[in-house]
Formats: sequence, structure tokens, C-alpha cells
Amino acid sequence: MSAGTAQARREVPEAGEQLPGDLRMTRTLWPILLASAVGLLPFTIFSTYLVPIAEESGSSVAAMGGLRGLGGLAALLVGTALAPLIDRVRKEWAAAGGLGVLAVSAALGASGQYVLLVAFCLLVGAGTAVLNPALTAAAADRFGSGKAASRAATLVTATQSMTAMLAAPVIALPAVFWGWEGDLLAVTAVSLLLAVVLLSRRTLSGTEEEACGVEELTYLASFRALAAVRGAVPLLLISLLRTAVFMGYLAYLAAYYDSRFQLDPGLFSLVWTLSGASFFVSNLLTGRLTNSAQQSVRTEHLLILGLVAALVSVVGFYFTHWLPLALALTSLHAASHAVVAACAVSLLVRRCGPLRGSALSINAAGMSLGVFLGASLGGLGLGVAGYAGVATAFGVLTAAALGAGFLVSRIPDGQVRNDRGMQGSS
Repeated sequence: MSAGTAQARREVPEAGEQLPGDLRMTRTLWPILLASAVGLLPFTIFSTYLVPIAEESGSSVAAMGGLRGLGGLAALLVGTALAPLIDRVRKEWAAAGGLGVLAVSAALGASGQYVLLVAFCLLVGAGTAVLNPALTAAAADRFGSGKAASRAATLVTATQSMTAMLAAPVIALPAVFWGWEGDLLAVTAVSLLLAVVLLSRRTLSGTEEEACGVEELTYLASFRALAAVRGAVPLLLISLLRTAVFMGYLAYLAAYYDSRFQLDPGLFSLVWTLSGASFFVSNLLTGRLTNSAQQSVRTEHLLILGLVAALVSVVGFYFTHWLPLALALTSLHAASHAVVAACAVSLLVRRCGPLRGSALSINAAGMSLGVFLGASLGGLGLGVAGYAGVATAFGVLTAAALGAGFLVSRIPDGQVRNDRGMQGSS
């Protein structure tokens, strides 16, 4: 069977497809979900204890904080370079390799030496660039294709959003007993244990015939085959732009609430919790809604709705002077981005078939680029025209993502792939 034929056959779920429940999926995917949570911990520890880490290394907070950018750069480069290779090996093996890199990086970071902390940031960025897309693709592969696969993938992203919300208080408690160094060493131990678990697990999906078609592609042909998937490029662009808006918005959120509403750090932590909880709940529910057997709304239409809500909320947020409305828009903005994120991952998993690992890797690399783009454009807008400039910068980026969303929505579910993409590129 040709790769293109296999893709077409597995793309659209059969009528009456029985989707497993979230609890069953969680029992099956528990090592993958736990690994996705652990992948967020190294940089969370680094950010939470930035001041004592800087003191330990004999560096300034500004210089140490700047090292975080090295991780993003490493993630961008490694994620893009290795994207075609994710689909050529077992996803669990790729994820185990990423966990191994995280284990080494956390051990180096626990030393507190400046040079080793540089290596820590670079290795964490490189490790997560492989780990996150491999875990998401592995979760999808466990449930074959269609809605079950994309639901499994969104469970991984929901777990990551929950971890991002809870990680800081969770790591703070044990750090009272063993310090931030102990936290990093614990990450090393757990990462190695999970790597062994993933290496020992047997692949349960029936995607071997599709993988054969991917392995026949050359390195550059893999990129061309991915570009031939109808709607893949606009979806990747949406993820990049959405991340730029949301991460840029979060970068200046504390400053905004301080200057406009005089909220001190203690009160602002409640705002941060509101935003994180809104994102998590929305991401979880959207993943369930868009991949249910009784789905009544096209995922593409929900994607557009989320982008419209993101546009309205981010522009309105910077012009309000009433605290309750600002809080409501903060919650809406986080929830709308969670909708877009869940829809984008679901569509990439469904449409890219055996290329889903490559697509998710490029998606993660694009989001790393989005972090830099959002912070830079947000700062430029703030410097030029204050918060009105920030609203303009983020509004333009969201409008561009909305345009890409309309392109995605024009492609019918049954015609999402150019079957000649892989065949003609091999």
C-alpha cells in the first residue's frame, strides 16, 4: 500500500467511531502525560529561583535571566533541524532521549556554576524541542488516527497547561527542605526513571505501514511533504502568531496591572492564577469538544471563533480602566488562546497523518520563535505608543492569524491532504 493511500484511508474516522473516555486514555498515556509535565519543570525552577541562582553563580539577575533566551534559541534550531527525524524512529525512544538530555541538564544546573548554567539552558531548550513533539505524537499514535488520536494529543497539551499553572507552588514546598538544587536533582532522577519506562513500552498503534512511507523520504523531501499537506502551513503560522501574542502579552501583564491598577505582586499572583486556570480549563474542554463522537461544530470554525475572541480581548484589555472588566478580559484572552491551541494541535494531528511528529516539531519550534517575536514587538509598541502601541502590535498579529484561520477553514475535512505530496517527494 502506498503512503499516500494509507494517509487517505486513515484520515477520516469511520462513521460511528467509538472514542475512548478520558480516564481510559489517561491510564494508557500516564507515562507520556507525566513526562510532559516533567519537561516543564527545569525552566520553571530556573525562573522561580532566579535570584538565588544568580547569587550562587556570582552573576547578576539580568545576566542570568538572559540565559533563558538561549534555551529558546536552542529549541528553535534543534526543533527545526530534527523535525523530519521524529517520524523515523519510535516516538517513545525519541521522548526517552529528550528526557535523558533533561536529566543531564538538570544535574549540571544543580551545580550553580555559571558555565554549567549556560549549558543547562542550552540543553533544556534542545531536550524539550525533541521531548514535547515526540510525546504529543506518541500519544496520538497510541490511538491510531482521527478524533481519538487528536484527543490524545490535546490531553498532553492540557497536562502541560495544568503543570504550568501549578508547578511553581508544587516545587516551592520540597525546595523548603532541599533547596532549588534538590529540585533540579529530583528532576534528574524522575526524568531517568521515565526514560526507562518509555523505552520499555510496546507500541500499540497500527501506524507501521504509514511510517514506512515516511522513512523513504529524504531529509529535505520531508519538509516538502509536510508543506504539501493542505492547511498545514497556515496552521503552523497560526501557532507561531498566537504564541507571539500570548507570550508577549504575559511578558508585560504584571507591569500593566501595576501601572494601571496599582496591584502589588501578592495580588497580581491571583491574576496570574486566574489566567492559568482559564487556559487550562478551556484547553481541556476544547480538546474534548473538538474530538467527541457527537461533535456539532467544525474544529476549523471553533478555531476562528477562538481567534476572534483573542483579537477582541487583547485589544479591549489595553484600553479598559475598570479592574473587573480587565480581569474578565484576562480570563477571556487566556481561554481563547487555549481554544486556538487545542484546535491547532487537533487539526495538525488529523491532517498530517504519519508526518504528525514532524509537524508538531516544527510547531514547537515556531512557538519558540513566537516567544521572542511577541516580547520584542510588545516592547516596541510599548516604547512607541504606550499600551495603545501594545494593543496595536498584538492586534495586528492576531488579525494575521485570523486570516490564516480562514484559509484553514476553506479546506473540507475529507480533502485535507495532497496525496501526491509524499509520493512525488520521495
